[in-house]
Amino acid sequence: MIEPETSPAFNDCRWIGTYAGGGGAGLYPLLDHDDGLAIGAACLDASNASFGAYASRFDLHYLVDERDDGTLGVHRYADHEWRRLAQVTTGGAAPCHVALDATQSWVAVANYMSGSVALYRLDASGLPIAPPFVHANSGSGPDPERQLSPHAHWVGFGPDNRTLYVTDLGTDELLAFPFDAERGILGTPYTAFAAPPGSGPRHMLFHPRHPRTAYLACELTNTLVVLDVDDTGLSERATLSTLPPAWHGANIVAHIGANAAGDRLYVSNRGHESIAVFALDPHGDATPIQHVASGGLSPRFFMMSQDERRVVVVHERDHRVTVLDILPDGTLAPTGLAVTVPGAAFAFVS
Repeated sequence: MIEPETSPAFNDCRWIGTYAGGGGAGLYPLLDHDDGLAIGAACLDASNASFGAYASRFDLHYLVDERDDGTLGVHRYADHEWRRLAQVTTGGAAPCHVALDATQSWVAVANYMSGSVALYRLDASGLPIAPPFVHANSGSGPDPERQLSPHAHWVGFGPDNRTLYVTDLGTDELLAFPFDAERGILGTPYTAFAAPPGSGPRHMLFHPRHPRTAYLACELTNTLVVLDVDDTGLSERATLSTLPPAWHGANIVAHIGANAAGDRLYVSNRGHESIAVFALDPHGDATPIQHVASGGLSPRFFMMSQDERRVVVVHERDHRVTVLDILPDGTLAPTGLAVTVPGAAFAFVS
């Protein structure tokens, strides 16, 4: 049982998921005291929680355990205590992303190392029903270090809940599965978008207000691809760099997010150690307007709290969690708030 020593200044309790290989012991509560950030004692029942999703329908959190024999844990947080209700296999290695469909009746998981996606139906209490549907991709890309085999890195359901999408960093593909939530049918996958060779598509984001526009963050080429979405696939509208024009150095892209208003988009750079901010016009077209220092090394993930106008940034390489302010124009500013979290990988709200 975890009881913070003092009440955090955040409106809700933030938690940091950690990698065991980086020294993480589980989930750490992130506390905001008057004298700065701190962490509490770790919950030990959620190891390698590098990503997760929350189902409000069941008040449950679905957290991956990113290891060779990957699992998905089902957790509930109540009365200052985490309880793991179930743990099921993801049917692959190194699960790194999880998503719920719009009805919160299905949960999908991307297995990075095995290049596969697993799909579970949820029972009346929100627990996954075994066995899952598992589809493993095939193929490779031109990068001899990162693309020798498929690497599913993101999974998500389309705005109409009729398609399950998967980004494959290893094969430079965005796959699409026709999906029927009511009948429980997942159709034959097809390549909805063939990304440029060697680009390494990592995460995709649908525009929060315009479902016919999506954004693809490509890890290996440090690019943001603006996509038009139609009933048969996706097509490139524009491609922009996530880095400043005059900067040269090793970098790979990580997380992508947008504000609820749909006029600002954010992408984190690992190497440049920044978050790139893009202005989105009424048509969803993107224009870079800022690169702000993230405050640590290798910003793997960030979590936006628009009510509090803050961004929590999780840095994998130096195990550091920082906080940035969201300014009125949607740009970001450092706050100086930071804390060390061993194995830091992911942040979420309980």
